[in-house]
Amino acid sequence: MAFSQPVRPALRLVTRSPRQTLDTGRRLGAAALPGDCLLLEGPLGAGKTVLCQGLAEGLSVEQPVVSPTFTLIHEHPGRLRLYHVDLYRLTEAETADLGLAEYLEAGGVTAIEWAERLPASGGRAGGLQAVISFGPEEDSRTLEFYPRDAAGARWLARLEDGR
Repeated sequence: MAFSQPVRPALRLVTRSPRQTLDTGRRLGAAALPGDCLLLEGPLGAGKTVLCQGLAEGLSVEQPVVSPTFTLIHEHPGRLRLYHVDLYRLTEAETADLGLAEYLEAGGVTAIEWAERLPASGGRAGGLQAVISFGPEEDSRTLEFYPRDAAGARWLARLEDGR
């Protein structure tokens, strides 16, 4: 179940290449503070992992960042620890048993791919929601950002200030 969204995103970007999507993620990482959470939604192949790779670069993560589809959660040391979560293979009910609250409270940055699979009941993670869709051109993507709480709004403001 996807998050309900305002009529318009707080920030809408169009990237024209995977490199520009990566650069957007890098800016997100540079603007991240402890406890920030990025909730990624979008179809398979839209660029969620590419955005996370840029996020990792902005956090000075040195190890490769790949989709954690089979292990579900990867931890990467950097300026802030990155907790990269992939819920693709899980049902909404199965995500309730992952212990995501511990990661969200650990003082790093949590990036959750397929965030629409988080349970609707019991509260959802706050933070900054990024909805990625295919753009009109072959390699273009539309990235729409929605703050889900005050922390997400502050992260978005830091991102916009750093443009």
